[in-house]
Amino acid sequence: MNALLTSAGFLRFGGIVLLLVGVAGLVGIPGQSFWAFTDGEDIAHLALGIVGVGAGFGLKNAGLHRLLTIVVFATAIVFALWGLILPSGGAFTAPDKFATPNFYGLANLESPMDSILHLVVAVWSGLALWMERRAPALAAAPQSR
Repeated sequence: MNALLTSAGFLRFGGIVLLLVGVAGLVGIPGQSFWAFTDGEDIAHLALGIVGVGAGFGLKNAGLHRLLTIVVFATAIVFALWGLILPSGGAFTAPDKFATPNFYGLANLESPMDSILHLVVAVWSGLALWMERRAPALAAAPQSR
């Protein structure tokens, strides 16, 4: 099975992606404002990336990998939907600062790109969970003579 489509692979590679996104946001990579990440989101991405990488590479318990992937799947769906219904945070007051952050004053999630990113994470984690569930059924059946 493709390593990206397992819970452990999702945690490992997704964690690396989150670490890169968090670092890019904090150091202010040009073009990053396209995604409109705020400091609160950058810190959340870094923290979740550390957890993902740590669990993916450090833990050998497949059940725990699966549980963490389920949590990420559910969280990504909630944030994708939540981002679609939140009111606008207003104009930028700085390159990554909204006038009125709309997520408990920490971040701004109404950007369609934020919702799309969260949806991509939900699809990836859900697909990894589904593929793992189907893996035994996909194994070759014993040949009868």
